[in-house]
Amino acid sequence: MVRESIVQPEPQDEPEQEVVLRPKRIAEMVGQREVVEVLHIAIDAARKRGDPLGHILFDGPPGLGKTTFATCIPREMGVSVQMASGPGLKAPKDIVPYLTNLENGSVLFIDEIHRMPKAVEEYLYTAMEDFRIDIVLGEGVNARTLNLQLRPFTLIGATTRAGMLSGPLRDRFQIREHLGFYSVAELTEILNRNANKLNVQLDANAALEISKRSRGTPRVANNRLLWVRDYALSKSDGQVTLETAQAALKMTGIDVLGLDRQDRRYIETLIRVFSGGPAGIEAIAHTMNVSSDTLVDEVEPYLLRSELIIRTSRGRCATPKGFEHVNLKPPKDRGQDIPLFPTE
Repeated sequence: MVRESIVQPEPQDEPEQEVVLRPKRIAEMVGQREVVEVLHIAIDAARKRGDPLGHILFDGPPGLGKTTFATCIPREMGVSVQMASGPGLKAPKDIVPYLTNLENGSVLFIDEIHRMPKAVEEYLYTAMEDFRIDIVLGEGVNARTLNLQLRPFTLIGATTRAGMLSGPLRDRFQIREHLGFYSVAELTEILNRNANKLNVQLDANAALEISKRSRGTPRVANNRLLWVRDYALSKSDGQVTLETAQAALKMTGIDVLGLDRQDRRYIETLIRVFSGGPAGIEAIAHTMNVSSDTLVDEVEPYLLRSELIIRTSRGRCATPKGFEHVNLKPPKDRGQDIPLFPTE
């Protein structure tokens, strides 16, 4: 039986990142100002009407605050929340306990909502629009349908791939917000706040250096702050200076652009083996002895965003910036007689 989960301070045995670093209120969040303004208006209007908040869909790359928004909103509304995961909802019967245990105005949060099966998506249509579901009792000629009325609720969905949601489901979300990457200044403010929560003495220059190497993502910045803190406690007096931060990040292979060892190995393989491209992803993956899915999902997104590589109809190519970053020069005959590999 699914029990109602009331939003309250997390127990102390929760992971440190979740307990200490995650904001508890929307006002505590840094960045995403356009999203915050929309939510402030929606929450204020819902309070004045005395109605539940409209259904909300957050999409964007991992680590940008989708779950944080979803846990802050119930606190702002003063309601309870139940949390589910899309991959765990394999059939309509799996979501029924969540829906029937919702209180009036409460929130149901589904993470990775794009990974729900189509049958579960379709089952949510009437629940989201009419706050009712149909339950089939029995089988065959003796089966009968029970129409069950639900208490009005708010569904909050989080996804890294909004395009994988069906059109009818996307259209049932009154508020759809895309979360973008954070600026260096915003990440620096986040790190300074979290350093205070962790009682870490973080120099301004060290905070700036960590921010520059955090890929515009708060989760990455927090993880690197925790590592630098541990390094400082082990190697020095615990104070995080610029030199300490640089040494700690160098030990884990994080360079000035935030690339790790595998990122640089990808670029070096593309340049040394394939003369900078074009080369197909399968060819690169086999050469590196790494799964192509790993390269596509984990390595390439940041390299593309950093303009170190490009994807063309003929394959992947290193840019002049990519050559410069790994201190390699483009071949003189680049663009002539370069072996081509099919794009997968």
